[in-house]
Parts: sequence; structure tokens; C-alpha cells
Amino acid sequence: MSEQSFRTLGEFIIDKQEDFKYSTGELSRLLSAIRLASKMVNREVNKAGISNILGQVGSTNIQGEDQQKLDVLANNIFINSLSQREVVCGIASEENDEFIEIKASENAHMSKYVVLMDPLDGSSNIDVNVSVGTIFSIYRRVTKPGSPVQLEDFLQKGQHQIAAGYIIYGSSTMIVYTTGNGVNGFTLDPSLGTFYLSHPDIKFPTKGNIYSINEGNYSKFPQGVKDYIKYCQEEKEDRPYTSRYIGSLVADFHRNLLKGGIYIYPSTANSPNGKLRLLYECNPMAFLAEQAGGKASDGFKRILDISPKELHQRVPFFCGSASMVTQAEECMKNAIDTKL
Repeated sequence: MSEQSFRTLGEFIIDKQEDFKYSTGELSRLLSAIRLASKMVNREVNKAGISNILGQVGSTNIQGEDQQKLDVLANNIFINSLSQREVVCGIASEENDEFIEIKASENAHMSKYVVLMDPLDGSSNIDVNVSVGTIFSIYRRVTKPGSPVQLEDFLQKGQHQIAAGYIIYGSSTMIVYTTGNGVNGFTLDPSLGTFYLSHPDIKFPTKGNIYSINEGNYSKFPQGVKDYIKYCQEEKEDRPYTSRYIGSLVADFHRNLLKGGIYIYPSTANSPNGKLRLLYECNPMAFLAEQAGGKASDGFKRILDISPKELHQRVPFFCGSASMVTQAEECMKNAIDTKL
């Protein structure tokens, strides 16, 4: 193991603090809260099969999706952990209808940061032991510190994120995050309860040979997406590509980040705006992708340029190796031009 591999996540956060233009120590405490919560969720995920936390709660979230028991548990763990550090003034979660104003102390309103999160992405797969994850996005508030947090603090373009990342709970547990200075991955040593730097300066392969999409919805896809799938399947010198789809955004993104590929969740006849949430899933993954040399689009324009209108806004999502996303965009544009 290299000397670099012995660096812990805590040491790395402190060492890199000066790379962050708002170097006050608050972001370090915030990331430490996420680190702690991730270890607690990891513990619950790993014992899910022997405790009564599998299956559905019996209620739905604002998107009309059945909530899993672990969804609720992970949501509570992250909210509680983030609320205790006096650095977050508000939290928005995929599992909550509205944003949460943090009032844990007299100083809560003075906090400068808001966090948006999907506490347990892919949770419908947990019953069959498929990898799941947590996605988080951090912004500086735009309203004045000392005043109650407002909706406008959350409805910011993705380009204004100051940090984003995900935790993947799989064969090993990893935190992968960026503060705008590249992407680094840390693997949990369960015997010590410590995250160690295992994947420094991660870069998306410029070209990949994996495409990740639920082809069961093929008949409902826009023509441009159908054309791109045909492109991926053509017998050429560098094709056909390999189809790999797990159904957990974190797991699919993580594989493509390391091996090279594209993840697509487009609009469909049933979901004309797509299914993935802009603020909780697409923006943080797009930030990570760009910081790793990749690309993220809604099929026509950059994800990080989209102005959000509501907390639970959905968008189509094309994300991965830059050349693959560009080719998918060309197929989308050509389909529109042909139709016209």
C-alpha cells in the first residue's frame, strides 16, 4: 500500500482546506458530519437482512414512490447528524415534501450552508442485496446569515455547488466527493471504522464502452435516444458497446466513472420530464462528472446551467465519458432536426 493510501478522509479534508476559497473550517465540520452519518447508514445497510428494516414503510414520498424502511432510517440519520454541527441552516431531502429549517441552536441561522440529498438512492434494490448509495450536494446560502433559510437558498443552479459527492454501500463502502478541485475516493476499513484515500484524483476515461439505460422502456424513449442505442449496438471497429444497468444511479455512475461509460435516464412517454431529481441526483452527479473530466446533459444542454424552479424538479439525464455524452447529444439534435 502506498504512503498516499494511508491518508484518512479526516486528514485529507484538513490538508485540502486551503484549496477551498471559504476556508473557515465550517466545510470540514460539515463533511465530517456526512462521514459520520455514512458510517451509521453503512452499519444499518450491512445488517439489513437480519433486522426488521427491509421492505416498505407503507407510505409514499412526494414523488409518489413507496418509501422503504431504510429510506426513512437513512434520512433521519443524515438529518440528525447534519443538524448537530451548527454549520447547516437548512436541509432538503428527496424524502421530505419541503425543506427543513435547522433550529438546533441559537447560532443555526448564522450558518452559511444548505445541504440537499438523496439519503438512500436505489433503496428498492436493498431487499435483494444490490449496491445502494447516498448522494449529497452543498451550497452556500444566498440569503443573509442570521435570517431564516428560504426556498431561494436551495433553488440554485448546479454550477454554484461548493461540494458534492456520494457514498456507495457495496462490496466495500466508499465516499467519493469534490469541492471543485478534482474528485477523490475514500474506502472504509470496517475493522477500524476509518475511511482511507484509495482513489486519488479520479478521472472519467475519455471514451468508454458501457451504456447504462433501462432498455425495457425502449418503446417509450424519444427517437434520439433510440438512435443512440442503435449507435451503441452497431458492429464497428470500437463497437458494439456493452449494456450494463443496475438500476441504482450511484452504482451505475460509480462503475462508469472508473471504467468509462454513459448513464442515461431520458424522458419517456409516461415521464416527459424524466424521472431523476435535478437537485438531489443530477446536479451533484453532474458536478462530480465535470470535475472528473466527464460531461452531464439533459440531452441538449449542460445540467449545471439549468435554473431550478422547484425542490423536486425532474430532468432527463445523460452523464458519463465526455465523448459518449456528446455523441448522445448529437443523436438527440439530429432526431429533432429530421423531424422538423
